[in-house]
Amino acid sequence: MNERRNERLGILLWFRLARFYLQSNKRSNQHLKKWGLSISQFDLLVQIGTHQPLSQQELAERLLVTKGNMTHALGKLEKLGLVKREQEWRTKLITLTEKGESLLADVLPEQQRFQAAQFDSLTNEEQLELLRLLKKLQKSNNGLS
Repeated sequence: MNERRNERLGILLWFRLARFYLQSNKRSNQHLKKWGLSISQFDLLVQIGTHQPLSQQELAERLLVTKGNMTHALGKLEKLGLVKREQEWRTKLITLTEKGESLLADVLPEQQRFQAAQFDSLTNEEQLELLRLLKKLQKSNNGLS
């Protein structure tokens, strides 16, 4: 009986986390529309801006996506004039353009405030505890396939 309760609790936790994540993404996408960006585009700009220059493979690994998905996403940002890819020997290195740097400088603080506000119903101590628990879950699940 105890095992069934644990399984039920596990599925309830999973559903709650998934719903919060999906709702958060929906709100974030709506918020980022002000700048003509999606969450995935914003994430790309942040990763490139933080680690530039970096290869397409490095970027794909950081974002846990395939190199093919990365090619498509980067193509869109390149057309918008936000990133540039430059060939250096056998590797294409990705950096932000001046326009990309400027956009990221505008969006990042606003998105940080927006995301932080989604946790306003929790005290600072509760937020730190949630972070600790999520890190623990992620660490314990890294070995699972």
